[in-house]
Order: sequence, then C-alpha cells, then structure tokens
Amino acid sequence: MTHQKIYFDCRRHAERGVLEVVPRIDRIPLTDLIDRFEMDAGMQPAGDAYGGLVPQFFRFGAMEDHFHGRSTGAMGPKTPVLGCECGEWGCWPLMASITVTSDRVTWDSFEQPHRKTRDYSGFGPFHFDRHQYDDAVKALSAAVSSDET
Repeated sequence: MTHQKIYFDCRRHAERGVLEVVPRIDRIPLTDLIDRFEMDAGMQPAGDAYGGLVPQFFRFGAMEDHFHGRSTGAMGPKTPVLGCECGEWGCWPLMASITVTSDRVTWDSFEQPHRKTRDYSGFGPFHFDRHQYDDAVKALSAAVSSDET
C-alpha cells in the first residue's frame, strides 16, 4: 500500500493575524485538494470555502490528540481537518474519520456536515506512515505551543 506524506503548515490567517493550521498531503495543501474535488464534482458553493484550523479560536486540545482522532467528543466521531476560510471551524468544516494503527494513520469518510447530501466517497482515503505522521504532528504541536507563549 502506498503512503502519502503529511505536513502541517502553520501560517498567519490573512485577515485575523492568528495562527492557522493547514494540512498538506504530498506537499499539496488540503484546501487545494478539496477545492479541486468539489469543483470537479460540480458542488456549489465550492472553491475558496475552506481555511485552516485556528487553535486560538477553539480549544482543540493537544494537537497529538486532535490529529489522532481523540479530540473532544462534542464533535462526534469525526474530526475537523479544515475549517471555514473565515477562521471558524464550525462555520464550514471538512470532517474526516481518523484511524490510527501501529504502522499507519488513515483519513477517510470525509464529509461537509452542513451539506449532508454531498458525496465525498471519491475523496481519499489518505494513508500515512505512522512514524512520519507522528513526526509531523509533533512539529505542529511545537509550532502551536510556541505561538501561544
């Protein structure tokens, strides 16, 4: 099985100046991947609807817990991997199931909870080597922690 590589970009939100986290899969921002998928599928609205997660706006907990699918149970069984372009994840989130095994992490079963009729079965799944994934999450955690100080 082929594994993708995951990275997390930490950048300043263009309008609010707060730290925004955008996953990259094989170096392509997840925002670009989902925009392309939704536009190719003819979904409306589509394109430039998603942004990164803003830890300052919502207490996701430890990044290790969040990106291992163990974030707060108030979100249900799926985990927000992107938020709205406005910076609020609850406004327009991209949700995914995150499954962690000893050697792999899988993101699949994507959904846009505000548009239940949308079919994301052709998006993903994304499989990551567990060690590479954990290293990327540790780097993300360090970046988020240093931003909070």
